[in-house]
Amino acid sequence: MEYLITAGQLVTGPGGRRLRDGAVLVRGATIAGVGPRAEIAPLAAPGATVMSFPDGTLLPGLIDCHVHLALDAGPDPVTALLDTDDTGLLAGMAERARQLLDSGVTTVRDLGDRGGLALRLRHSIEQEAAPGPRILSAGTPLTRPGGHCWFFGGEVGDEDALRDLVRRNVRDGVDVIKVMATGGGITKGGPPVWQAQFTAAELDLVVAEARRAGLPVAAHAHGTEGIAAAVAAGVDTIEHCTWMARDGFDVREDLVAEIAAKGIRVCPAASPDWRGFARRFGPERAEEMFDRLRWMAGQGVRLIAGTDAGVAHAVFDGFVSSLEFFRHIGFSPAEAIDAATVEAALALGIASDTGRLAPGYRADLIAVTGDPLADLAALRDVRLTMSAGRPHVPAGNPPPAPR
Repeated sequence: MEYLITAGQLVTGPGGRRLRDGAVLVRGATIAGVGPRAEIAPLAAPGATVMSFPDGTLLPGLIDCHVHLALDAGPDPVTALLDTDDTGLLAGMAERARQLLDSGVTTVRDLGDRGGLALRLRHSIEQEAAPGPRILSAGTPLTRPGGHCWFFGGEVGDEDALRDLVRRNVRDGVDVIKVMATGGGITKGGPPVWQAQFTAAELDLVVAEARRAGLPVAAHAHGTEGIAAAVAAGVDTIEHCTWMARDGFDVREDLVAEIAAKGIRVCPAASPDWRGFARRFGPERAEEMFDRLRWMAGQGVRLIAGTDAGVAHAVFDGFVSSLEFFRHIGFSPAEAIDAATVEAALALGIASDTGRLAPGYRADLIAVTGDPLADLAALRDVRLTMSAGRPHVPAGNPPPAPR
């Protein structure tokens, strides 16, 4: 199929680079042309489908760097997971994938599920048997016996078990290795969020095994000890990075400098309900955490966008709210969009084929009403999502009128 998509403006690259009265030509799964409408339109085949958004903006599809499709975002997602069989769980995951697509997300990194279900859903989406974004799956995350997210099935008690689980994930075809370097909030009876679960040597082993398979490593790390071990091991991304200690916070400036120097990206995984989190956690304490991220960005640490969708209150259709968190900590709209497009693609190792509108890239794009470079709220009115050249009209929106 061939599509000619025109809009009042295009956001073509980092820093809010824009083009007025532009067009994107899509052939199959690939962008064939990007430029002024007057130059691109004549390149379209006579039978191409033409879609026009004269009052809207075309921009790269959004990338959510941290989701859990197996969790339902309800008040007790862990109990819901344990009470649901694989058939029901996979059906729920497919619906949540559609919600992500509705909200303009064309790529997600799923950082932990049960029984390889995200890999099965990835295959269904690739075969066009279900609508959804591109899925980069971590498969079964590594944790201690009884540790954070033990319910996904990745409990490992020694180095041999660590090595075996990484290799099993590799055989299953995962895109990233996920390790729970510290405790976490949703695991009842598990270690506290600040407590490290693995030694630096054990994380070294995980990273070495992943590197042999050519895979990146994402480390869940709230506590400073776990962050330090993850940085020393050379992981690719740190999830959350809240610098928690037994009594308050313990920010280490030397570690922040090392994170920046090594190019390790940090995904705060700001929930769409980050405002509610601030109320529950305490406004002053929350702002202390938020200020720390603002400061880290100023020190050269590159932040990427993710929602932790699936945990309580982190819904699958609220990505724009998470991007507004970036505005809250001082990012411009263009910088927030970069965190969810080109910067996210760089962090996930897929920047050679997505994250911007350019010839030869995957046809991952969205059309929205209005100008998101002026106000991120424009991203709430998604008129069209295209993932790998497959058009999807979000639920409740009229289809764009072909011309």
